[in-house]
Amino acid sequence: MDNQPSIRIRRRDTAIVATIGSLVLVVFWLFGELGFVETFVAIATFAGLSTFYYLTVSTTLNPSPGALPARAEASPPSGPATAELMLRQLPIPVLLVGPEGRIEMANPAAREFLGLGALAGHLSSVLRQPGVLEAVSAALRGESGPPVEYSTMAPDESHVRAFVAPMRGSDDPLAPWRAMLVLSDETSIKRADRMRADFLANASHELRTPLASLAGFIETLRGHARNDPEARDKFLSIMLDQTERMSRLINDLLSLSRVEMDQHVAPDGEVDLAVLAGEVIEYLRPQIADKEIGLTLEAPQRALAIGDRDQLTEVFLNLIENAVKYSDPKSSVLVRIEPGRLRDEAERPESMLGEGANRRTLAAPKSGTAERYVTVRVKDQGRGIDRRDLPRLAERFYRVGGQKSGPNEGTGLGLAIVKHIVHRHRGGFTVDSMPGAGSVFSAFFPEAAGAPENSEN
Repeated sequence: MDNQPSIRIRRRDTAIVATIGSLVLVVFWLFGELGFVETFVAIATFAGLSTFYYLTVSTTLNPSPGALPARAEASPPSGPATAELMLRQLPIPVLLVGPEGRIEMANPAAREFLGLGALAGHLSSVLRQPGVLEAVSAALRGESGPPVEYSTMAPDESHVRAFVAPMRGSDDPLAPWRAMLVLSDETSIKRADRMRADFLANASHELRTPLASLAGFIETLRGHARNDPEARDKFLSIMLDQTERMSRLINDLLSLSRVEMDQHVAPDGEVDLAVLAGEVIEYLRPQIADKEIGLTLEAPQRALAIGDRDQLTEVFLNLIENAVKYSDPKSSVLVRIEPGRLRDEAERPESMLGEGANRRTLAAPKSGTAERYVTVRVKDQGRGIDRRDLPRLAERFYRVGGQKSGPNEGTGLGLAIVKHIVHRHRGGFTVDSMPGAGSVFSAFFPEAAGAPENSEN
């Protein structure tokens, strides 16, 4: 019996599996998921297993004389079946392109990524990226090249890096070349890089401005204002304001960093938000009195939520302090605590501003997080927020309408901190606003199991 065709099939099978596995490991190494040593060891192990598989199959197909099996065994899976099984398990999009440029195999991740049902036909009909198509054409000629990056802006912005490698399905040097195409979605990486760059630029600007002011006043005090008590007192007062501003910024940066580090760990404590709201209001009483704000707290006797008390205190401080800061003098601020809300009620509460208000979800809870929530709503009577500014409210250092920072302004990090705390608590965060009528910020958190079912007064 001639087993050479079967051996060639197994060789092709082994080559395909080894190439796919090695390429995926290299991709993980390039993205920092694996170190160089770990990648080398993994590839060596993978190659060893592939060799073992090939030798085992070869021995089975060509038994030595006198070593015939006692009974027929089931034949091992064919090459294409094994390769496709391997492709299906990969979490990243992988395609195998044939000599004519037609797609021969594609895993489910590739089908989903490219938004197609049954992938078939020429690659150029489903991926219209000249750089990628040129790299695939080169691979079909047996040529290797660097990764290709491309971006799309519609329907949504996306950034992709394509890895293309030439391969043959057998040891036959005359066998046609095929191209293995791996697509890596780098949209989140690019977005994170851009946010990091913006963050560093904004943080540098926020620190540089008061530092430059301090340097100028120090130089003045060392010069002609040295013996002028009135000027000295004035400059020292301004310097104190600038120092306090830098201190607030640094504290907010540290707070944001702490929240991000704990983002993946959900809190498990119980906090009475009705009591906490009263404590924060008393702490802010001097600021409330300075602007003659009429602040009202509507809360039940108890409103137990699952959370971290210190972080929830920051949420109340930021929301109530912002409401006081941006409300007109002698206006009103309302703080309302609503326990026992279903998710739909928490995410889409009845508007407190009437018809015409614009609503934006700044953070949404994951599905199945909790059955009931405790909602915190803070309503002010400020100027309101234009609908164009709503999507960016929780961005770091973003100020509505391009407001410039000043000694009495915030750091631009307050709502970003609130958003991250809400995320960690598996809750939600929305804003309703109407220019000329004010704004309502709503944050909701999973209700504690011991909370009374009917706790509202």
